[in-house]
Amino acid sequence: MKTTLFQTDIVWGNPDENILRIEKLIDENPSSDLYVLPEMFSTGFATEPEGIAENDQQSLKWMRKTAMKHQCAIAGSVATEEDGKYYNRFYFVKPDGSEVHYDKHHLFTYGGEHKCFTAGEERVIVEYKGVRILLQVCYDLRFPIFARNHGDYDMALYVASWPTVRLDAWDILLHARAVENQCYVMGVDRTGDDPACSYSGGTKAIDPWGKTISECKASQVDAITIDINMQTLEDFRKKFPVLNDGDF
Repeated sequence: MKTTLFQTDIVWGNPDENILRIEKLIDENPSSDLYVLPEMFSTGFATEPEGIAENDQQSLKWMRKTAMKHQCAIAGSVATEEDGKYYNRFYFVKPDGSEVHYDKHHLFTYGGEHKCFTAGEERVIVEYKGVRILLQVCYDLRFPIFARNHGDYDMALYVASWPTVRLDAWDILLHARAVENQCYVMGVDRTGDDPACSYSGGTKAIDPWGKTISECKASQVDAITIDINMQTLEDFRKKFPVLNDGDF
């Protein structure tokens, strides 16, 4: 499965401009099966959602339209308002326009995300092109029990707005999740600045051995494309069946 990760510089609170920039990146990186975008890719990460969170599904409608146009899947999180509640919602949209979503479970209390957003309760795994994909958002990365692989997924997607000041932790934890869960891990972070933080990227793809396959250039808008090889993963799991000995 051909997967492209986008490390974008997000314009604060401007979905139209951010979508235009992503469309340009898609045109420059054609024919992927899956495109992955950062956390709150259309607005920037907001802990106070009023005026930021979407109630008209603007970003989701664009994701559906683009997925059908390019016959690909698109994944990324959006600040969403539904029935008077706010969610940091990670959408995975398939080529037919159908979507599966995961609401961020671990809200970032240090930044006050929990004060306005509602935490999701369910872990979500999407199957696409023969790959079972765990959906995770930013702060979820720090909680390994929630991401424990029960033999039910092959790749974990972490979309984030992870600031430069804590980038060492991001790097260490992404590699740890790949090794302990014997899976591919895709970590997609942004670059640039918002009213609270500065970001320098750190977007990378990691294989089940914990090795970095490819990574974006630091502090730049960039994209990387990786081919996920399920046969390689299955052979490794059979040869070295770590997951069979996990604590469940």
